[in-house]
Amino acid sequence: MDNETAIKNSGILKYSQPEQKLTTPKTNYKEKLIYGFLGLCTTITVGFLFWLIGYILYRGLGHINFTALIPPILTTIYMVGIGLGLSVPIGIGAAIYINEYSLNGKFIKLVRWGTECLAAVPSILFGLFGMMFFVTTLKMSWCILAGGLTVALMVLPTVVKTTEEALKTVPVSYREASLALGATKISTIVKVVLPSAIPGILTGVILSTGRIIGETAAIFLTAGTVFGIPDNVMSSGRTLAVHLYMLAKEGLSFEEAYGAAVLLLGIILCLNFISYTIAKKMTK
Repeated sequence: MDNETAIKNSGILKYSQPEQKLTTPKTNYKEKLIYGFLGLCTTITVGFLFWLIGYILYRGLGHINFTALIPPILTTIYMVGIGLGLSVPIGIGAAIYINEYSLNGKFIKLVRWGTECLAAVPSILFGLFGMMFFVTTLKMSWCILAGGLTVALMVLPTVVKTTEEALKTVPVSYREASLALGATKISTIVKVVLPSAIPGILTGVILSTGRIIGETAAIFLTAGTVFGIPDNVMSSGRTLAVHLYMLAKEGLSFEEAYGAAVLLLGIILCLNFISYTIAKKMTK
């Protein structure tokens, strides 16, 4: 029996036939069609992004009044500080407990379900809750603190979910190696797990920051719309997004509204760029 006959009897040619079908002209045509469709979707998405940025820059780049925008910027800084100062520690702590200590029982499933439900709640409902509870029931009146507490509840699910997913990406071998060297559970989490998960955690924090900066409904109903430099967190004030909304809604000045939009867009883009840069450096 020669080599060709042995190969035919062994079934190698029989099983190699399906592989030849993968290179048929019909399959190549389908792949090119799918790639072309995906490329078109990507082009439309990126094109719309650049069109939006270009339009806002064109309408508002020459109408930025930094002096008039100082009070909204300070109020925005207050709001971001309170919101992140409360949501980040609580969210990271909850994520660590869920991923590192829990046994995935009914309580943890309930926590995950509650987190997903909170993430899907519209911001206007958070605003109504904040107005009824913080402003009315606790008698805080319309103030920055009430707005900060409301946005902290609003971004908490985002921090929990992104931190939990970041912790899941850390290999189990890292934990096992640390424990094998005699480290305690808490030391392993603080010195090994968290540093490895920082890029993902940072992404969640930046996303939460961007949502707080761009939020209007929840802050409008809890912090008020007073235009002025706040004395403290118990003062009412308007953030940059609320200021933009008020200018456009009342028709006071669309030019100034576009100017505020340029500044707001610049802040969001800078935050995304900083987050991407830091995450890229930490993953090296």
